[in-house]
Amino acid sequence: MYPRLIENKIKAQVGSGKAIIVVGARQVGKTTLIKKILKGQDYLFLDGDDPSIRQLLQSPNTEQIRSILAGNKIVFIDEAQRIDGIGLTLKIITDQFKDVQLMVTGSSSFELGNKLNESLAGRKWEYELFPIAWEEFEKKEGFVSAEQQLENRLLYGFYPDVLNHKGNERAVLKNLVSSYLYRDILSFAEIRRPEVLDKLLLALAFQIGNEVNYNELSKLVGINKITVQKYIDILEKGFIIFRLNSFSRNLRNEIKRNRKIYFYDNGIRNMITGNFSALNLRTDVGALWENFLVSERMKQNIYKETFARMYFWRTKQQQEVDYVEEKDGEIYGYEFKWQAKNKVRLPKTFVETYHAKTKVIDRNNFREFVIIN
Repeated sequence: MYPRLIENKIKAQVGSGKAIIVVGARQVGKTTLIKKILKGQDYLFLDGDDPSIRQLLQSPNTEQIRSILAGNKIVFIDEAQRIDGIGLTLKIITDQFKDVQLMVTGSSSFELGNKLNESLAGRKWEYELFPIAWEEFEKKEGFVSAEQQLENRLLYGFYPDVLNHKGNERAVLKNLVSSYLYRDILSFAEIRRPEVLDKLLLALAFQIGNEVNYNELSKLVGINKITVQKYIDILEKGFIIFRLNSFSRNLRNEIKRNRKIYFYDNGIRNMITGNFSALNLRTDVGALWENFLVSERMKQNIYKETFARMYFWRTKQQQEVDYVEEKDGEIYGYEFKWQAKNKVRLPKTFVETYHAKTKVIDRNNFREFVIIN
């Protein structure tokens, strides 16, 4: 098992009197992590994928819950988003059974996001879990082995099942995309035309690293702009993609409202495009490199609670900075190059206007960007 950066944080909250919620895409290792934390302890396991469990937990009263818990002091509810009305059930447990430690996982924030915020305000610790981070990967594989696998990771990504089945990555990714990732999205978001979702995902996969225009996407996919926005929001809640907004403070010619969209995992992106060609045969190496770096930085910022804000920057004159971070009142600008052959400088306008600290991140120094100490 790969070590997870948030394991000790979760352990520290066990017995705190609040529910512990871990959310993230299916198959990123949520169940494995909670079971590891609870190893050696007695606990009640309730699987939200089991129809009989769903029926039990849909709308029980306090006495029915007492019977279900059967005196257990630790209760682990897996895939809780599958259970209708789970928010109220969890509220009853935390309010009425204060000696019970509740552990909950969810694979999407459709049901959990709104319902848990309403029902468990002040009663929960919530954590996000992503595919394996480079830091976790390196700790298990070792520095040299991890470095040797970097190109494969740009192609196949970091889902645990992918890493544990080297040589069979494509089959694992195909199963992930078709069987798991769409499952919650289609069932919870009531999408009646899954083929439109396929088209939109493909369009987004070809645009990573570029600004995304909702009007252009609506024409390309054949749906209106509002539906594009709705579907993108759904894909974000399903932990498939995330957005970066444009950074703007002072300049009239800055792009202020555009956004870039990235995939949480390179392997999922490449499965959607159907392209696993070697890097030396590809025209999108820059996009893969950028997606890898931004997604890894996002994991670090969230796991380590840096409170950094993530952006990109561009002007109408096409001056741009790949990635901008605002942290503790300081502005940092980064340019991404797979192989930085010549001396690369970030736009003078950006550097001088924001007194920004800048750096070029390439194949040789990427570790300092994807591992925050």
